[in-house]
Amino acid sequence: MPDVLDASPYDALLLLSFGGPEGPDDVVPFLENVTRGRGIPKERLKEVGQHYFLFDGVSPINDQNRALLDVLRKDFADHGLDLPVHWGNRNWAPYLTDTLREMVQGGRRRILVLATSAYASYSGCRQYRENLADALATLEQEGLELPKIDKLRHYFNHPGFVEPMIDGVVRSLADLPEDVRDGAHIAFCTHSIPTSAADTSGPAEEHGDGGAYVRQHLDVARLIADAVRERTGVDHPWQLVYQSRSGAPHIPWLEPDICDHLEERHAAGVPAVVMAPIGFVSDHMEVIYDLDTEATAKAGELGLPVRRSATVGADPRFAAAIRELIVERAVAERGQDVAPCALGALGASHDLCPVGCCPARAPRPAAAGADSPYA
Repeated sequence: MPDVLDASPYDALLLLSFGGPEGPDDVVPFLENVTRGRGIPKERLKEVGQHYFLFDGVSPINDQNRALLDVLRKDFADHGLDLPVHWGNRNWAPYLTDTLREMVQGGRRRILVLATSAYASYSGCRQYRENLADALATLEQEGLELPKIDKLRHYFNHPGFVEPMIDGVVRSLADLPEDVRDGAHIAFCTHSIPTSAADTSGPAEEHGDGGAYVRQHLDVARLIADAVRERTGVDHPWQLVYQSRSGAPHIPWLEPDICDHLEERHAAGVPAVVMAPIGFVSDHMEVIYDLDTEATAKAGELGLPVRRSATVGADPRFAAAIRELIVERAVAERGQDVAPCALGALGASHDLCPVGCCPARAPRPAAAGADSPYA
C-alpha cells in the first residue's frame, strides 16, 4: 500500500446492509419489504416474525452497523484516509435510495460500496447490486445526476475478516469444560440457500456443485481449523453446516442443518461442539435466534455442551481490512499495480462482477458489475 492513503477517484463509502426492525410495530412492515412481490399474507408474516418478538421486535443488525460505522470512521481518521462513510439498507431505514439521494445532492460522484456480506451468492451480492440499480433508476427519474458506483470485492479470505474468527473459536474452545475440550467438534455455520443458487454462485466458470458459495466457505473453514490446530495443539474435527432455511419444503437447500448436525454429532459420541458463524459479519437475528436460541436449546435437550464463537462485528482488524480494500481498489482504479491481500487457496476475488455471476431466476438490472446499465 502507498505511504499516503489516497482514496481517489472515490469520494465516499456507502455501507450497504440488509436492515432490520427496531421495535414491535416495525416487524411486519419490515417483513413486507423483505418479501415484497411474493404475495405472502400478513398473518403469515406475523407468524414468521415471532422470533423478532422474542427480542421486543428489535433486530440487532442496525445497532451493529452503527458500531461498525463508528469504528470505520475512527480507523480512517487515525490513518489519514479522508473518505466520508454513509449508511443505507435494503429493507429498513435508513433506506438505500434515501441515502444515495442525499449523497448525490451532497456532491458525491464516485462511490464505493461495502456490503455486509462477505461471500458470493445471489442474495449476498447480486441482489445488493440489483437494489443499487433500482435506487439509481429512481434518482434518474428524479432528474438527479447519477454517480458512478463500484462495489468492494468479496472479503471472506482477507486476514482482517478471518483472524477475529480464529480468535473467537479459540476462546470458545477454552470456555468449554476441560474434560470435553480436546474432543470438541467445530461446526462452521452459514446461511443455507437453495442448492440451485449455490450451484450458480460466483462467475460462470465457477458454477457447479455448490459453486463459489460453498468453496469460499470451505476455504475459510480450513483456514480457521488449521490456525486453531496451530494455536492449541489439537486437531479438532470440523464440518460446514447450514442454518436459517426458509421457503417451500420441496425446494432443495444446502444441508445439513445445524440442529440436525448437533443430533448426529451427539449420536456419534462427540463430547462438545463449538458453533462458529463464519457466514455472518455480525450477530444478526439469524445468529442470536437460530444459533443462540434454537440450536443452543437443541443442544440442551441432548445434554451436549456447546459454545458459540464470536462474529467479526466491529473488530478493529475488520475496519483495518476495509481501509486496505478501499486503498487497494483506488490504486487499481488509478491504473497502478497493487497486490491484493488474501489468505487461503482461492486468492483475491474479482473487483468487477462478470456477466453471468450469481444470476437471478428472473434477470433484473444490476449496478456495479460488468453488466451494469450504469457505467
